Amino acid sequence: MRNLIDIADLSPAEIDDLIRLAGDMRAHPADYRESQRGRILATLFFEPSTRTRLSFESAMLSMGGGVLGFASADSSSTAKGESLQDTIRTVSCYCDLIAMRHPKEGAPIAASLKSEVPIINAGDGGHNHPTQTLTDLMTIHREKGTFSGLTVGLCGDLKFGRTVHSLVTAMSRYPGVRFVMISPQELRLPGYLIQQLAVQGIPYAEVERMEDVLPELDILYMTRVQRERFFNEADYVRLKDTYILTPEKMQLAGPNLRVMHPLPRVNEISPKVDADPRAVYFEQVRNGRYIRMALITRLLEEVQ
Repeated sequence: MRNLIDIADLSPAEIDDLIRLAGDMRAHPADYRESQRGRILATLFFEPSTRTRLSFESAMLSMGGGVLGFASADSSSTAKGESLQDTIRTVSCYCDLIAMRHPKEGAPIAASLKSEVPIINAGDGGHNHPTQTLTDLMTIHREKGTFSGLTVGLCGDLKFGRTVHSLVTAMSRYPGVRFVMISPQELRLPGYLIQQLAVQGIPYAEVERMEDVLPELDILYMTRVQRERFFNEADYVRLKDTYILTPEKMQLAGPNLRVMHPLPRVNEISPKVDADPRAVYFEQVRNGRYIRMALITRLLEEVQ
């Protein structure tokens, strides 16, 4: 039985296949309208979500399947003290596939050890978010036509940003990729990822000013400073508005830049940037539905 816990669980060839299938699903949705009839997806979200949870549910419903689950731990038996393992063993009796978000790193792995159906990690604490990375990769491929030879700027909360961690791992496998890490000292990319880049010989730079590097970027991946990851409110308040992308700053960037964001945004991208054709974060949202349709399809093919 196949699970998706980390983006590294998928080979580049498998990612290419998912992007191809998702593209066909986006172009010809009617062809897949009944493809999962009779199958059930459970969405177990122990942590709040809008796009990830709803895109999973929309994906399954778009293929004729059913959905069940909960949107917060408070609405499950976890509130009564039930263990994660017991919740997973119970829910896996009712469905064919589970997409799970949890605030604790490693929770999806623990869930996979008790589940009778495949587990998809829909985000675990500040660790990984592989399906957001698939969404990001689909968006990059549609915009750039390739993953190779790109200069990718990652801006904001790189320490706790699980979407950043997964994207770095994924993009590191393609030739000619260079990373520019834009963050304050306190929110730099974790050391284990920096070490991973160094061992692989992948070029990277760590800077604190966005303006200095905007002209050289192919992708600018903005992230919010995540209040829920901070233990100290004062630190959050001090850092939350460190980077704000504005139309004035966009004038420094080249015409081929693409601005991405996993959303939700707070203050880090001005709404005025939305009208810029280089801003593709709402295309990411759209792509999220189709790449999750493709992932559901491939995982369920393996358990039929």
